[in-house]
Amino acid sequence: MSVGRTVKNKTQEFKGWIAEVLGRATRNRKLERRGKVERVSGNLRQAGEKARYAFRL
Repeated sequence: MSVGRTVKNKTQEFKGWIAEVLGRATRNRKLERRGKVERVSGNLRQAGEKARYAFRL
């Protein structure tokens, strides 16, 4: 699990969280959905990296 990929995934997750909160605050459902998708995508990528790393050892 490289540090660069971890940072990239965490950044994507954080950006998604921000977009989701902003969408909820402004009642913009499209922005809220996009943020949720981005957040979940970051989480899945991070889980994939962890699984890949676990099977390499």
